[in-house]
Amino acid sequence: MHELPLQDAAAPDGVCYGCGSRNPHGLHIKSRWHEDGIHVVAEHLPDPMHCGWPDLVYGGLIAMLVDCHSNWTAMAYHYHAEGREPGSLPRIECVTGNLGIKFIKPTPMGVPLQLRARVEGEVGRKPRVICEIYAGEVLTAVGDSVFVRVDASQLAAQAHGKGA
Repeated sequence: MHELPLQDAAAPDGVCYGCGSRNPHGLHIKSRWHEDGIHVVAEHLPDPMHCGWPDLVYGGLIAMLVDCHSNWTAMAYHYHAEGREPGSLPRIECVTGNLGIKFIKPTPMGVPLQLRARVEGEVGRKPRVICEIYAGEVLTAVGDSVFVRVDASQLAAQAHGKGA
């Protein structure tokens, strides 16, 4: 599979706070295919500013990690289903259609978090992605979300009142 992180290969100009390589203040999440060819994985060590309760990771950060990593999982699966490398044209883009998160156990600060995601079912226009977050060996949260394949430039135009 591709050695570069998906974000660097497919969107080196990305500005997303969670996963954009070009956001100077962002988290710079880096997602890669796992050697099993099924999962897309990432690792993140939360900054102390992302604390919720004392010594626990803020749930909003967990939601952001699930959102960004799951979105990249959906896009990686689309590239794979089309027999294309990430970054090949035309660019594949997805947005969050539904973000679901189940918090299973408290997520401790100071522990690298492992994200492990896969598409569940068909890779259609709206794939369902399951994303697990582990703190060490402990499963702390599971995302169950849907991502929609789109033309992002059309979405931006619509958001600014320039499209239908």
